[in-house]
Amino acid sequence: MRTISATEASRRFSDLLDAIEHGETVTVTRGSRPIAEIRPARRRTGRDLRAALSEVPPPDDEFEHDVAEALTYVSNDETDPWAGA
Repeated sequence: MRTISATEASRRFSDLLDAIEHGETVTVTRGSRPIAEIRPARRRTGRDLRAALSEVPPPDDEFEHDVAEALTYVSNDETDPWAGA
């Protein structure tokens, strides 16, 4: 892990992203205080989505009714609300 100042991160942002892309974690400081830790993004997979959705209960019997009711509040009116301003 490497530590750099916010000023250096700003000036060398492209280099910073290259290092992170290659697996490095970088702590960015302002003054002597750490303000951010930047690390490579975790790649998401279908397995991650399946695991997340496995904990979500299926829609209940009222779901279709709730969606239909919510759609009554949606307007396709494409007039400019600022036209008279």
